[in-house]
Amino acid sequence: MSKITRRQLLIFFGSSAATTVLAPQLTKTLFGINSTSAEAVVPLSFTPLRLPHPLPIYREMPSFMPTGLNGEGTVMAASQDTKLTSYRIVDDVVVPPEYERYVILRWGDRVFLDPADYFGYNCDYTAFLPLRGSNHDGYLWVNHEYVCFPMSKAAPDTQSDVASFPASDRAVLGIDLSVKNQATLGEFLYNLGGSIVRLTKQANGRFGAIARDPINRRIHGLSGLGINSQRTDKYKDVTSWGTRQGDDNYLTGTGPAATQVFAQVNTDGLGNRIIGTAYNCSGGTTPWGTILSGEENFQGSELFFVGVQENVKPNGSQTGYAKGTTGEEFGLVGEKYGWMVEVDPQDPSFRPRKHTALGRFRHENVAIRAAAGRRLVVYMGEDRRGGHTWKFVSSGTVTNPADKNNSRLFEDGTLYVAQYHSNGTGKWLPLTLNSPTNPVRPSQVGEAELASLGKAQRDANTRLPKRAGIAEQTEDGGSFVVDTTNEATALPAYTNKTLANFYSSQGALLVDAFLAANLSGGTPTARPEDLEVNPTTKEVFIAYTDAAPGSDGYPDSRIFTVAKYDSAVNSTQQSGGLYKIIEDSPDGEGLTFRWERLAQGGEAGAVAGAGFANVDNLVFDTQGNVWGVTDMSTSTHNGFDVGSAGKQTTIDHNKTGNVSDFTGVFGNNWLFYIPTSGQNAGTVIPFAYGPNRCEMTGPTFVGDTLLLSVQHPGEDCPIDDGTVLSRQIEMLDLNGAVFNQTRSVARGSLWPSNIENDRRRSPMPSVIGIRRVRSTSTGEFV
Repeated sequence: MSKITRRQLLIFFGSSAATTVLAPQLTKTLFGINSTSAEAVVPLSFTPLRLPHPLPIYREMPSFMPTGLNGEGTVMAASQDTKLTSYRIVDDVVVPPEYERYVILRWGDRVFLDPADYFGYNCDYTAFLPLRGSNHDGYLWVNHEYVCFPMSKAAPDTQSDVASFPASDRAVLGIDLSVKNQATLGEFLYNLGGSIVRLTKQANGRFGAIARDPINRRIHGLSGLGINSQRTDKYKDVTSWGTRQGDDNYLTGTGPAATQVFAQVNTDGLGNRIIGTAYNCSGGTTPWGTILSGEENFQGSELFFVGVQENVKPNGSQTGYAKGTTGEEFGLVGEKYGWMVEVDPQDPSFRPRKHTALGRFRHENVAIRAAAGRRLVVYMGEDRRGGHTWKFVSSGTVTNPADKNNSRLFEDGTLYVAQYHSNGTGKWLPLTLNSPTNPVRPSQVGEAELASLGKAQRDANTRLPKRAGIAEQTEDGGSFVVDTTNEATALPAYTNKTLANFYSSQGALLVDAFLAANLSGGTPTARPEDLEVNPTTKEVFIAYTDAAPGSDGYPDSRIFTVAKYDSAVNSTQQSGGLYKIIEDSPDGEGLTFRWERLAQGGEAGAVAGAGFANVDNLVFDTQGNVWGVTDMSTSTHNGFDVGSAGKQTTIDHNKTGNVSDFTGVFGNNWLFYIPTSGQNAGTVIPFAYGPNRCEMTGPTFVGDTLLLSVQHPGEDCPIDDGTVLSRQIEMLDLNGAVFNQTRSVARGSLWPSNIENDRRRSPMPSVIGIRRVRSTSTGEFV
């Protein structure tokens, strides 16, 4: 069930939250006890969105069923029978009738001083930096993560069966990106990074972009390409792409890797100067008004070619350019990517910097604790199968949290990786040269699946640094797979040493942080996409998106549900969950913690199922409520694979093992709300869903408005030409029994062209605003 019990809620939000926020407002209606509060309970202020799958809230409240674009729909009465025998997906951002959504910026918008510049693709994390403390005027930062079809037929992972369908490059940009050459690859990198655009609230209450504001600018994957002219290798002439000339707006590094790797052992000859930032997923805003942008999927290969070399040598430099990648094309050395990048949107003179003391791995987001007189504490997620949960503690202390000089605190400190214990405790393991090595045994991390199914997926694999002479390896650099088939012979050579036996410097260790963390005994986890510090309790909320194992690693099955362990139709599903870390030290600087799970992903009719799958970004509103968006794989949406054929995926609740296709039950990716007070406290309440094949990301509250990115609408599918896909989908009723629903959905997307009468007829990643049609007297979002 997706309603959390009173005890769970009180424990999860912490004793201080329970006494100051929750306890006075818990009612007999919700928890079956008498309320001692004299304060009237305020009912939910909007009509929950009706999704395809059953949720308990539909028994208690009316819900809004969308039937068409631009808010067309009807209100359904509450009913004990929440099964829907049919559901038609609307290709739009659908919100409750009390709210409106509108587009602020879309891919290709020419809002910069240089008419050749435009708003990048696949927008993700957003941050609003107010001017003069106003929520009505400020600068928006937006991450741009990656490129995909239908932007271009040459984009990585483009399905072969869409080759005959039009792309959106010429319609939106006026550029032909259909051929994989230097001009196209350069434009792909230009579309990554970030955009800075001034926003102001207009007379109608909506935010609008101020085009050609002098501070509007792009920081992209080839910023600073002009400095290649100073090289002595073959890349000295690679200073442009297509008709675009590279500039000198390079980035710099700080911390150990900047001095010990970038300036000493890398092969580009540029020292501590870095061309561009790219692959930017989530991030965070500092108390002093800068943003941190996480470089996530920077790893490149011949297939996933918009990227660089991830593998490094013991000295931290790349093992060589990855063949066929943008790194090889433009001379981008791999060790300079995969970092947390600090940018000051309001100060064009601030040269963006990559803080290497925070480690190189597939950064998702960052959350900060900054208190005067205390050390800076930074929590980070790593969106990777088997990725880690991280903490950085600065050597220096914060004076005034609003002082921009605090940026220096990122330059020196200790990076830690979390080690979870199955009894609800944990340790922070420091990653320093003298740290001991003690990798977790694959047979231990695979314990739950081995006990249930007799075999662990991918043999409970983990990756360790490859070194000549260890486990019969003959070369240095890259990674070596250890699993249940070879742990007995391979692991002994990796244990009872120190990290200094594997890395020549602290900087080199930080460049290879993921493998170093595996080596030290850090717990492989279930793709920690978002971490947020509870503003009241300072506890760390974590969205673990997906516990399925992969080629990179196997989440510890003693902590996470990594598979469906038996054939009962309502058995617990593997779709991630909401967790939290409670530091044993009040300032967060200590080495021990406790951990708890609030919600397990999966259908509400499954055992422990919260009613959502693959929770991703989290955000607290000003009232302390929790909001979350989902990140279900595009290839599973509504039970149809990507491509032109719209092949049906298998949804069989009797299956065991990896059943990731179950996410097809949930439809499109959506946004939910968990109130922490009032009669609906602890209930998962659907608020919005996005256009076809999209992911909604980067939620940011600005006064009465929620800013939200809509990423990759229509991803890897033909642009909507009217083709409708239809099928029967098996799903669970709230009682755990199976029923079937007829689901129909357009094969691709036209959003937002379809709501704006845009003659370009193309799906475009965009940033939107959501606000109440009639503002409340308090000016709050809800």
